[in-house]
Amino acid sequence: MNSSIVQLLASKKLNGDNYAAWTSNLNPILVVDYLRFILTEECPQTPASNANPTSRKAYDRWVKANEKACIYILANMSNLLVKKHESLATTKENMDSLRAMFE
Repeated sequence: MNSSIVQLLASKKLNGDNYAAWTSNLNPILVVDYLRFILTEECPQTPASNANPTSRKAYDRWVKANEKACIYILANMSNLLVKKHESLATTKENMDSLRAMFE
């Protein structure tokens, strides 16, 4: 993880009262790291073992981006919020849940 990204997010760790500031810091990071698409694109279907390389690449790209964004989010929220969100599988699920809680 890029240390400047970690520092930026850690300076505004989500605690519930700072949701607007926290999302303001998170969104540009998702854009710069080419991760924002996982909030708008569904995960491609898991490719079959004989799938063409393009299908496999699209799936792997989405999964890796989702994992990275989830780590950014979970690593930069209070422990109480982590407990509520660590079982969610996707970044979109995490963001939708946080939006429902704090917006």
